Amino acid sequence: MRNNPVKAALQSGQAQVGTWLSLASPLAARYMARTGFDWLTLDIEHSSVNWETAALIFGSIADAGGVPLARVPFNSLENVKRCLDNGAFGIVFPMCNSVEEAERAVSACKYPPLGERSIGGGLHALNFGGTAAEYYRRANDEILVIIQAEHVLAVENADAIFSVPGVDAMFVGPNDLLSSMHKTPDMDSDDPEFVAALRHLLEAANRHGIAPGLHVSNAAAATRRIEEGWRFVAVSSELGFMQQSAAAAAESILGKAAAGVARY
Repeated sequence: MRNNPVKAALQSGQAQVGTWLSLASPLAARYMARTGFDWLTLDIEHSSVNWETAALIFGSIADAGGVPLARVPFNSLENVKRCLDNGAFGIVFPMCNSVEEAERAVSACKYPPLGERSIGGGLHALNFGGTAAEYYRRANDEILVIIQAEHVLAVENADAIFSVPGVDAMFVGPNDLLSSMHKTPDMDSDDPEFVAALRHLLEAANRHGIAPGLHVSNAAAATRRIEEGWRFVAVSSELGFMQQSAAAAAESILGKAAAGVARY
């Protein structure tokens, strides 16, 4: 059975860089799985994807040797079970603002006695390249648990949240964090309150031995953030890459500036 190389790398202090999948397209995922990113996260929270399509996307990434992750629409046992049983290697939990929510996230990802995940399914073992028995024995060690700090409440409660056993990484959603501050969403804002919040979250994550993560808009921003110490870094999305490249070509050829380009 495969291990989860992203989890192992984060635990050893290495940066892991990936991107978001927003198009709900297995075909796009097959291509993205061969671009060289360490991981790909299927955004189930804000996309039109259904469960069967999600399973096909997880499988296409795993079959290419990649690491498929999923951002669930809400921190619930049902959402987590459907993702993990369909072959995701880890879960990103949105809007995790309290210790109780972090504990619930960990419990949903772990089989007893560490959690409340139930036994079933077959695609999980298939994606890990092992038997069901191997998967059930090792899944608690291989599944990646990532909680999102994307609200001022998460900033205020960071030390308590990040100390929850079983949390592997935290991930900042800049747009939602700024929105919770009643500020304009911006992937790379220099607003002093936002900058201070990022610094606090980074330091708190390091204090508690979990990987600090952040979503950025481009490669230059990713390089800068990794130099600052961020280790779980998402760069744009397949939708963002498509729109940005197409818009740049159109502007170069036609002189038309792009409108409505994806924020990530």
